[in-house]
Amino acid sequence: MFLHIGNDKLINTKDIVGIFDIERTSASKTTKDFLNNAGKQKRVCYVSSDMPKSFVVCLDENLNETVYICPVAVSTLLKRIQKYE
Repeated sequence: MFLHIGNDKLINTKDIVGIFDIERTSASKTTKDFLNNAGKQKRVCYVSSDMPKSFVVCLDENLNETVYICPVAVSTLLKRIQKYE
């Protein structure tokens, strides 16, 4: 199944490691370091230029990590996943 995370971006739900609220988690030094390192390694994909509300961490079949910065709230993303389970 695929999850629409904003604009025209779809990701495979099998690749999702976690979905995080950007406001609640970005206060943590660990999360800031994680996002900064992902950005330095060019593993961050900004889905939209709108205000980010969440980020989704994915691993592909080769265990390459991608972080998607999304304008969609975590609750909305979870509802979209649950709708098709």
